[in-house]
Amino acid sequence: MDPVMIDQIRLNVNPSGIAVINGAIALMMLGVAVELKIDDFKRILIRPKAPAIGLFAQFILLPALTFVLVWMISPQPSIALGMMLVAACPGGNLSNIITYLANGNTAVSISMTAVSTIAAIVMTPLNIAFWGNLNPGTAGILQQVHLNPWDVFIMVSFILGIPLIAGMVIGHKLPGCAKKIKKPFKIFSLIFFTIIVTGALAANWGYFIKYVGAVMLAVLLHNALALNTGYWSGRLFKLREQDCRAVCIEVGIQNSALGLVLVFSFFNGIGGMAILVAWWGIWHIIAGLTTAGIFNLKKTVVFQKKETSHGR
Repeated sequence: MDPVMIDQIRLNVNPSGIAVINGAIALMMLGVAVELKIDDFKRILIRPKAPAIGLFAQFILLPALTFVLVWMISPQPSIALGMMLVAACPGGNLSNIITYLANGNTAVSISMTAVSTIAAIVMTPLNIAFWGNLNPGTAGILQQVHLNPWDVFIMVSFILGIPLIAGMVIGHKLPGCAKKIKKPFKIFSLIFFTIIVTGALAANWGYFIKYVGAVMLAVLLHNALALNTGYWSGRLFKLREQDCRAVCIEVGIQNSALGLVLVFSFFNGIGGMAILVAWWGIWHIIAGLTTAGIFNLKKTVVFQKKETSHGR
């Protein structure tokens, strides 16, 4: 396998397929947003430290450290740009669930999800353009596709911003309806999205199987970097352990679905980017659940030590 070829291949998804994926993400965002309340935003104003540190780690530290990681491991340009794209995306929809499983502060996680979604409308296109243009290899791709950050801003606004507002309005105006629909709606949208993305991958299965090995190490290192960036940022600023776990998961679980849409909409499905983002979407679930398990093991060990000390 010639690794250079990954920069030349293009994964194909027809325009109607991209529109359906966009709709699926919007539905997922709507399902998350009906659970959000004004109190989730008030909580940030009352106790802003943890969400502020999390957002700083997500949109400032992670993109900068990703740039350093790209410089260190020197992947193919399209893989490098895929890493920068993932680092520029907001937290994923599964972060709240995994935070709960990790015994983290779900309130902080929910608050970060809400605010990072809004911040992503500006920060995602800004980070892609800024960090991508600093690297000669990735800058060449950006020039070839003539990426306009304003176009990315508009698309992210429609996919994330409008469903977020609509979902919160529904949750506020029709709380009874929101309570009934939120669980089945979330399950339906997740299954719907999985089917659509699986179909997109199936259409390019040969390329995916042939080249996925070229991105595995990059995704492993990058995701580990993201999780540790979140956790140790919290520890550095002396957050409570539950808050550190929430920030860790929120920074480590990126919205790879949005990343895929951006790859197919603005980068013509370039191979390295598409395959890296697709594999990230699979891997961050595995890594997130593993991290939750490690956190729970840590909690058990601490509990056992306390029991032993009390016994003495």
